[in-house]
Amino acid sequence: MPSLRRDQVGWLLAGAALTLAPHAGHLPPAISALCALLLVWRGLIAQRGSRLPPRTLLVVLAAGVVGSVLLEFHHFFGKEPGIALLAGLLSLKLLETDSLRDARAAVLLSLFMQLGQFLYQQDMAIAALALLGTLASIGTLLALQGRAEAVAPRALAALRLLLLALPLMLVLFLLFPRVQGPLWGLPADAYSAVSGLSDNMAPGDIARVSESAEIAFRAAFEGDPPPPAERYWRGPVLTRFDGRTWRPGPSRRHGQPFYRSSGPAYPYTLTLEPHNQHWLLALDFPGPAAGLAYGDDFRLLSREPVRSRLRLELVAHPATPVGLDENPRTLQEALKLPPGFNPRTRALGEQLRAAAGRADDIPALAIRHFRDSRLAYTLTPAPLGRDDVDSFLFDTRQGFCEHFAAAFVVTMRAAGVPARVVTGYQGGEINPVDGTLVVRQSDAHAWAEVWLATKGWLRVDPTAASAPRRIDGGLAAALPGSARLPLLARSDLPWLRALRDRMDAVNNRWNQWVLGYNPARQRELVASLGFGDTGWQSLIALMAGGCAVVMGGLTLWALRRVSTTDAIDRSWLRVCRRLAAAGHPRQAWEGPSNYASRLAREAPEAAAGLAPIAADYARLRYGPAPADAALLKRFHHSSRKFRPR
Repeated sequence: MPSLRRDQVGWLLAGAALTLAPHAGHLPPAISALCALLLVWRGLIAQRGSRLPPRTLLVVLAAGVVGSVLLEFHHFFGKEPGIALLAGLLSLKLLETDSLRDARAAVLLSLFMQLGQFLYQQDMAIAALALLGTLASIGTLLALQGRAEAVAPRALAALRLLLLALPLMLVLFLLFPRVQGPLWGLPADAYSAVSGLSDNMAPGDIARVSESAEIAFRAAFEGDPPPPAERYWRGPVLTRFDGRTWRPGPSRRHGQPFYRSSGPAYPYTLTLEPHNQHWLLALDFPGPAAGLAYGDDFRLLSREPVRSRLRLELVAHPATPVGLDENPRTLQEALKLPPGFNPRTRALGEQLRAAAGRADDIPALAIRHFRDSRLAYTLTPAPLGRDDVDSFLFDTRQGFCEHFAAAFVVTMRAAGVPARVVTGYQGGEINPVDGTLVVRQSDAHAWAEVWLATKGWLRVDPTAASAPRRIDGGLAAALPGSARLPLLARSDLPWLRALRDRMDAVNNRWNQWVLGYNPARQRELVASLGFGDTGWQSLIALMAGGCAVVMGGLTLWALRRVSTTDAIDRSWLRVCRRLAAAGHPRQAWEGPSNYASRLAREAPEAAAGLAPIAADYARLRYGPAPADAALLKRFHHSSRKFRPR
């Protein structure tokens, strides 16, 4: 097999680098550094014209890559170790690649690695990076099968091929039968990178979630959204407490809401990012929705973990009274406190119970006590002791929302009022570009629910007593200037917020119309085209027809390009026509040099001056390097002046 030219190696390295660069944020630093060193080494070999390393050394390096992956992950099965192993092997492959066959194998491996990017994210940035890597891979294939050429023309040729593929890609995207969910089983760690709330809560957990500016979900309301004080998006409901960690209690599922909705209705479309959990983070309290489940604790639940972006049409009724006929076992669970923990808070609860005229007054007395205690709202509270609620209420008096909610619920239970912690998100920010309500991880929040015999379950947010701006303006308003706030959540950088809003609006369009193109939307599109409600057989027939139309159009375009001659061919054909008119036609199998040689033997007078014209045409059409202007000018001038005798 022939050795690779320097430009071919350059394209291989560029394609591999553009493929591996997006993975650098997910790969272990040692693997990323090793891949970079191997690519640089291969580039130096090509530049200096040195020999490739011996096979023995490559085997040792391969063992080192395998060992590094095993040391980092302790196994080879799964998304993370699999991608890391492929990255190392791709870099090593280039160190043994000096033939067209191996080079094509490396290109195929690069294309496979570009698909691996979508196991982490599917946003527009990742799609653009994958497209750039694909462009480099196509340019590499062109370089492997053609002569040496400058980078810009080669890249333009690759881009032209990508553009030619767009119509076929569009047909396949629109008409290929959509399958809700993955086509194959993903590895167990495929969703390890998702962020969000956990199904339990300990001091500091929500504060860590709030340091992220990632989008948790979006909501597009048909009319005006509810006021900020009603924007509580329910997640895990935590009833059991062991002295430090809050966990969910027992809960049954219902196929329909088991409460009667009342009060103002807010219809909206929820676009939920994947978080690998069952809860749907709906606004209190959702009305009937097909295919969903309703928990005893008023959560809206999916029947399967949310592992891909989910779009739901919902209606919320925040003023609905709930829990008036609550199960006694649930109320007993909501009164339990672990023995031996937080004695001062227990004493506070007993004092409030003694001071209150009736049970309904106890929550308001507790809120007044929290406000009078001047508790500070902060992302960086002081360390707490074993009795963390006591330490927060009576010693440090600094905490985040989970400290406020946990302390309030413990106080309520000590006072004999059933209570529990609810975690989720509070607030959100209207994007002025597209009008959607964007809720980020920095909006993660914890609040309390208390049960009163005359009113059922009521939401009480003790954080609002100390930081009311958290409810009205979000985390940035409650903690202005905090260094731990996410950069994109800062309120003191208006230009950055404007840029973020525009990017979010564009990403939302991408999510809705590209990533959100599900079977229901496909059926709507096909129906709008006049084909009615079609099954997968009809979709395949439509797809085949669409592909046939596209391929037919491309074929006609290609045939037209073949039959259309350029200026060089037109000048040469003019010479051939004049010779044919003089009785010396060119045979179909004859090239320019053979034609000139034959006429020089058979009709030297008629062929006078033909040899230099044929030689110039051969250089212009088949030469190894681009023609210069002088040669081109001479050829056209000679062909016009040529007259056979």
